[in-house]
Amino acid sequence: MGWLDRAGLAVLRRIDPETAHALALRALNLGLVPLPGAITSPRLATRLAGLDLPNPVGLAAGMDKNGVALAPLARAGFGFLEIGATTPRAQPGNPRPRLFRLPEDRAVINRFGFNNEGMEAMARRLEHRPGDAAIGLNLGANKDSADRAADFATVLETCGPHLDFATVNVSSPNTENLRELQGRKALEALLRGVLAARDGLARPVPVFVKIAPDLTEGEIADIAAVAAGVGIDGIIATNTTLDRTALRSGNAAETGGLSGAPLFARSTAVLARLHAETAGAIPLIGVGGISSGADAYAKIRAGASAVQLYTALVYGGIGLVARIVRDLDLLLMRDGHANVAEAVGTGG
Repeated sequence: MGWLDRAGLAVLRRIDPETAHALALRALNLGLVPLPGAITSPRLATRLAGLDLPNPVGLAAGMDKNGVALAPLARAGFGFLEIGATTPRAQPGNPRPRLFRLPEDRAVINRFGFNNEGMEAMARRLEHRPGDAAIGLNLGANKDSADRAADFATVLETCGPHLDFATVNVSSPNTENLRELQGRKALEALLRGVLAARDGLARPVPVFVKIAPDLTEGEIADIAAVAAGVGIDGIIATNTTLDRTALRSGNAAETGGLSGAPLFARSTAVLARLHAETAGAIPLIGVGGISSGADAYAKIRAGASAVQLYTALVYGGIGLVARIVRDLDLLLMRDGHANVAEAVGTGG
């Protein structure tokens, strides 16, 4: 980690986490953080659901909820970006405080509740997005919506013309009853509606679905079957967890979704199970607890065609992205893989 990253993180850790988050985005926009630009190699170049990516390491949703730092994030070394979540109408989310650091566990708990400025504001920002980056949007539903399933399609219809992919987020634990949409019947109806909206775009984009880590094997099998049946383009595994096993930090009892290092094993197990259920026929994106090139490689070997990270940046700074990407390249070379696709699912 460079001295600038270390100094910046030391300052931010003394500040309320949500305020620190906003300041970090501001620092990116002001050019106060050195950024490496695109990082790629023949081994790292990845094709994901028809998208050609310079590398398979993406930014997970949540860091840039309103698309305010697209240009600098596109130069941070990521192979792709996912922003949002975005709902049809702006909403404030849950009361503060709603973001908690767990430094002893290298983790974070959040209960934001889809706070965002709404789809119209997001669409306006996306009109000016950098054209040389793969950018996707995490689709959400308003807390007080009479038809949450329809909300996802509505956001895609509005923002879709400016996107490279979209993610249906039915797995956040911070909107009451949202995870019920992961049930087989509800999920199938919801995804068919979103895919119909996608097919109505002038330039249809891949649609992914993001699932929770707190699922039984039967529920994972149901999701895999629904995804195959409706023709979803990929599955993101996983969102945050409600589990609090073996945490050491003082904030461990806070309600909300837990992300970071403690999620790694659970999310990777769900990923591997999905890979077995889908027989590799549906691209998978591995998320949860990635903080090193070795972690990213483990997700790929478990079945992921690409990965995403976010929480590790709280502790490692934005410079961590380049280190993860370059270390992943070395691991692929060490094991004789000509590309990422060759390594997918090789972990047994």
